Amino acid sequence: MLSLHISLVLALCAPHIRLAAAHMAAWHHGMYCLNGTRPGVDDQDTSAIVHPLFNLAKDDWWFHHVDGCDEFPPDEGDFLELPANGNFTVEIAVNRAFTSLSYGGSRVGLFGDGKDYTEGLGNGVDCIGELQIHTQNESMAAGTAFAISYTSNIADVTPENLVVFTTLSHTPWKMLATYQVPNLPACPVGGCICAWGWVPNGCGEPNMYMTPFRCTVTGTPGTSALATPAVAPRWCEDAPKSCVSGAKQMVYWNQREGNNVWVEGMDKYGRPKSPGYNSVLGFGDGAQTDIFVKGMLDGTGDAGANVPAEVDSSAHQVVLQVRS
Repeated sequence: MLSLHISLVLALCAPHIRLAAAHMAAWHHGMYCLNGTRPGVDDQDTSAIVHPLFNLAKDDWWFHHVDGCDEFPPDEGDFLELPANGNFTVEIAVNRAFTSLSYGGSRVGLFGDGKDYTEGLGNGVDCIGELQIHTQNESMAAGTAFAISYTSNIADVTPENLVVFTTLSHTPWKMLATYQVPNLPACPVGGCICAWGWVPNGCGEPNMYMTPFRCTVTGTPGTSALATPAVAPRWCEDAPKSCVSGAKQMVYWNQREGNNVWVEGMDKYGRPKSPGYNSVLGFGDGAQTDIFVKGMLDGTGDAGANVPAEVDSSAHQVVLQVRS
């Protein structure tokens, strides 16, 4: 009996169980690993894709290969649909059980752990404990992003052809998250490969997240290709004119290998630097309209891509003021 008790204690203290509620992923029928990582099993309680990526070899963190999530594609015909010049919504949650994709949506709440927090979430100063999403309040949430690669084969995706096309400031926060789409061109017949990413800003381990999707562009697609190869973003909080513009890679950091962003020291508000999907790396909020071969705005002009330009950081000024 004692040995059973010890085993249970050890199991509850195992990192992948103990920290499960502290992490988030974007959920949709078009995602990889929706059903978990057991062949032939539809696990409505899976949280495999939610586990954070930290200090791993590139082959392990890339598209969450560490636990095999990249080997479990969505069902045939299931895509994350991206309406050109429109928007799409995903569900950000700690577990599939707290989304509309499990149990008929009976465990869905306003937030990604199935709860509503009608009296408020956190005190706005300390790191939130009720729902540990690596932030003190909504305005300080680091931001999340989606990227797209114009190949139907996940094995052909590289950091250089996987381009961030939209960001959403002050997320993750509530369960439903809506992202804007620029004038993306059509995908190949088999669809594109997309990825959702998040880099927390403090309040816990400085890790990252990368969720793969099979996606496709709908509506009236644009005609301009993305300006690949995408360039790694760089820290530019104090010098907006030095921000990398044009098609940018996702943020890969704090891994054993494959990092494309390096930061050290403190930001201008005295906080440890954290390379998030916001103005500190030159990401504006919403659709990334400067990612096309032709023109910096909608893919129809004559200007070249990846030309340094001043980035408007006003969208994230609230975040920085709260931290000060």
